[in-house]
Amino acid sequence: MSEEADDDALFVRPFIMTGGRVEPLHDGLRLETLVVAAAGAQTETLEFERRRIVALCAEPATVAEVATRIGVPLGVAKVLIADLVVGGLLVCQQPKELPLHVLERIRDHVRAL
Repeated sequence: MSEEADDDALFVRPFIMTGGRVEPLHDGLRLETLVVAAAGAQTETLEFERRRIVALCAEPATVAEVATRIGVPLGVAKVLIADLVVGGLLVCQQPKELPLHVLERIRDHVRAL
C-alpha cells in the first residue's frame, strides 16, 4: 500500500469527531478563551481526541492553541472543548478584555486589508 493510501486510511473526518454536531454545547468560547484541565479530571473513558485535549490542557491553553496542537479546524475544537467543559473535565476562563498588544495587532491587520 502506498504512503498516500496509508494517510487516507488514518484520516478521520472532523464531523466524525463531533458526532456530526457543528454547534458547541457551551456558548461563548472564543479564540482567546483559556482552557485548563479540571483538578482530578479522569480521562480513561474518553475517546482519543478528547483525551488528548485534556492532556494538552494540563497547562492553560487558548482554544486556538488547542485546535492547532491537535490539528483540527477551529469549529471542531470548539465543539470538543465545549463537550469537555460541560462534562466537568475542562474549565474555561474568559479574559475580561484583550491586551493592548493584541488589539494593536488586530488593528494593523485590518488596516492591511
